[in-house]
Amino acid sequence: MTKYKHETVVDADIKSTFDWFEHEGSFRRLMPPWEVAEEVRADDSLEVGSQRIFRFPAPGIPFVNMTWIAEHTGYDKPNYFADTMVKGPFWKWDHDHYLTEKDGVTTVVDDVTYSVPFGPIGMLVDKILGGSLVTGRISSMFKARELRLQRDMREHSKFSTTPKKKILIAGSSGLIGTQLVAFLDTGGHDVWRLVRRPVKEGSKELSWKPDKGILNSSDIEGFDVVIHLGGAGIGDKRWSKKRKALIVDSRRESTTLLSDTMSKLENKPEVFIVASAIGYYGNRGDEELTEESPPGEGFLTDTVIDWESYADSAKEAGIRVVNTRNGIVLSATGGALGRMLLPWKMGGGGPLAGGKQWMSWISLDDEIYAIHHLMMNNNCEGAYNLTAPNPCMQRVFSKTLGKVLRRPAIAPIPGISMKILFGELAQSLLIEGQRVLPNRLEKSGYEFVHKDIESALRDSLGKWR
Repeated sequence: MTKYKHETVVDADIKSTFDWFEHEGSFRRLMPPWEVAEEVRADDSLEVGSQRIFRFPAPGIPFVNMTWIAEHTGYDKPNYFADTMVKGPFWKWDHDHYLTEKDGVTTVVDDVTYSVPFGPIGMLVDKILGGSLVTGRISSMFKARELRLQRDMREHSKFSTTPKKKILIAGSSGLIGTQLVAFLDTGGHDVWRLVRRPVKEGSKELSWKPDKGILNSSDIEGFDVVIHLGGAGIGDKRWSKKRKALIVDSRRESTTLLSDTMSKLENKPEVFIVASAIGYYGNRGDEELTEESPPGEGFLTDTVIDWESYADSAKEAGIRVVNTRNGIVLSATGGALGRMLLPWKMGGGGPLAGGKQWMSWISLDDEIYAIHHLMMNNNCEGAYNLTAPNPCMQRVFSKTLGKVLRRPAIAPIPGISMKILFGELAQSLLIEGQRVLPNRLEKSGYEFVHKDIESALRDSLGKWR
């Protein structure tokens, strides 16, 4: 039996901190950002008998998933709650959470008692390997939990006097949407999902079929905020004529349907936030690009220009419209970074197509915090670049990723190889680039968590110094 203790100091009172834990979304927010995990169920309670269940890949065993079932066994609001592992990878896992407050600051103590598989033999193997199998993973996990809790509480506190919102999100199951839903939920907002599949019984979900123009206007009456993150993935597949048509049509059909429907409501939303992209600027070399810069040329530019115009009917109806021009969102579980990790971990990483193209990136936490900031500030309207203030050349990104992973990054990948593998999209997404700056976002008062690429990568991968 092994004991582990971790202490987190939060600049918030004990009630607010306990409330954060008690929201369903906290389960997702506490998941380490590098863990690919599927949430099966998370009860919106910490009371005795409630459960939280998720599936995750078995370490070192491809295509095999494991299930973790945690059942809450102790509850004394706002001072204490506890859970035990009913099913999972450990022989035993008991987790006590103690909260205390002094002068408006809360200390959260995580007290864990665990036993690894195969008892003494398992512990001996872990020690021989320097604690990397179990102890190292547990330490990294709790460090990630500490940072997420501190950051989320800090971001929510900025709008503590502003009324909570009723929010509808389309595209909630994607890379950004999953974390955005969880974060907004922990802030006490009433978050609903707009889904294309059948609605789950008892869930906060509404159904629509944008490709058929089906959306019940009465369903979205009374929402304060509508956020649209949907659309066929731009970089998911090769760009055939059919794929390019789907990329355009999925954005036109869904955004126009939402915009037109909202514009005719009796109780219109306060704000409509529509995800857009820095593809608006095209390939511009070393030119520094802000929201005031003119558009570029090409398929992506044309797609984004039209994409942003699809919300015009909402704007004309008096709804505040925000277009978030997203850069490369860094996440170890998906997107560009997620796809890069395997070859880099195997020592096969290096600069792409010479590495001189600019990468305008943003950490996943900054992405969702920025959306929250734009949502809660009534004077924010129009286009905003959601990119970190320090874009970097691709070769710098590659070198930094190799440094963080402690792997060489000296295997250059020629542009012609990218074109063979990915076709036309390689030119726009991998070989060309944009040097985009978040001028309007910073002027609106947003403060970035991650300003440089190394800190963002270390945080995403759990590789802190």
